[in-house]
Amino acid sequence: MQDLATLRSRGYRGHDRRKLKLIEPLHSFPLEILHFADTLEHLDLSGTGLSSIPDDFGQLRKLKIAFFSECNFAVFPAQLAGCPELEMVAFRSNGMTSIPEDALPTELRWLILTNNCIEYLPKSIGRCSRLQKCMLAGNRLGSLPEDMSACKKLGLLRISANNFDHLPQWLFEMPELAFLSTAGNPCCDQKLAQLRQVSWHDLEIENLLGHGASGDIYRAKWMSTDSAADEVAVKLFRGEVTSDGRPLDEMAACIAAGSHEHLINTLATVQGHPKKYGLLMQLISPRYRTLGLPPSLQTCTRDRYPEGMVLPFRTVVQILFDVASAALHLHRRKVSHCDLYAHNILFNDAGRALLGDLGAATVYGDLGHLGFEKIEVLALGYLIQDLLGLTDLTGGANKRQHVQELMDLQAECLNPVVKKRPTISTIIYRLQRVIC
Repeated sequence: MQDLATLRSRGYRGHDRRKLKLIEPLHSFPLEILHFADTLEHLDLSGTGLSSIPDDFGQLRKLKIAFFSECNFAVFPAQLAGCPELEMVAFRSNGMTSIPEDALPTELRWLILTNNCIEYLPKSIGRCSRLQKCMLAGNRLGSLPEDMSACKKLGLLRISANNFDHLPQWLFEMPELAFLSTAGNPCCDQKLAQLRQVSWHDLEIENLLGHGASGDIYRAKWMSTDSAADEVAVKLFRGEVTSDGRPLDEMAACIAAGSHEHLINTLATVQGHPKKYGLLMQLISPRYRTLGLPPSLQTCTRDRYPEGMVLPFRTVVQILFDVASAALHLHRRKVSHCDLYAHNILFNDAGRALLGDLGAATVYGDLGHLGFEKIEVLALGYLIQDLLGLTDLTGGANKRQHVQELMDLQAECLNPVVKKRPTISTIIYRLQRVIC
């Protein structure tokens, strides 16, 4: 992190500066930043209150990442289109209302516009042929331009908490779209079903267990009777809109999901917290650990794994079977997980797995004909591909046959023709044959 005074006094001149981050309030764009035109790759001015950038911003010809979240840009700045290498742009929570035609950099891979007031996307988004991740939750969109169907590399799309009355069919034909969240739109609007309610005052909060996009998870004791306390997990939501959507939509998905042996189950809603929504959840044994790591700026839509991680082949197959079983349970209840990543999966030494984090999940109800399941199958295909890369594929004739069966299944799940992918039921049947 750098400071404005040193920047303006040219204290950073002479440095081969590739990254610059300022957090002090800015009434105007510091023109001294343009002095790093030959080297600057990552610019972060989030939270500074900035509302405009200069016309010659395109001088930053090496810039790849630009963050302007929690600023005051009412209109997406067209000057960004002049940056020839710009791949990642973030304007979360700006109060932005519009994006002019031709304002989006054509080399974009990652676009974050969460929690704004945008009603329309420009048709020119279709020229962003490298776009892989597009975060649009919490806007006022009622449609997507058909030109966007040209973004064939799109792998993750968040359009939760918008104004969609219907979803375009072309969206369910995108060859690489594996993570689609549409919760909180009129077309998917679900009344929050009733679940057992637990008073906040009956909970004794202990240590923090982890963070998610939508909230924090704590270990807690639930004073369910006068004589005993149950060990549970409590998720407290942070705000109204996250990158995945709204807390109430996550709660609706958790309730609709019901109970399954390979899901992290929701037990109750928490009532009476002075500021936050909450869920009471199953506490998972510490013997379980997270399977993967979230995507990085470089991997974009694909998970990472700890360096040197190796899994026995049988463990790989068992994890895949358990996760597919949980996914099938969800889709039978008209719920799409929408974030079926290894970093949302826990597993133990026996290879048993639990699928968690329904933050992006969509209760799609009568919209199943559109193809939510076949999109999720692509995510399962990626998981098969990843886990096969973490295990020893050599062995006797029997193992080689099983490895080939998994590779064939992976190829079918990754079929770019969405309707030709297998169903989750078929995947489970095929995995069961490998286990046996």
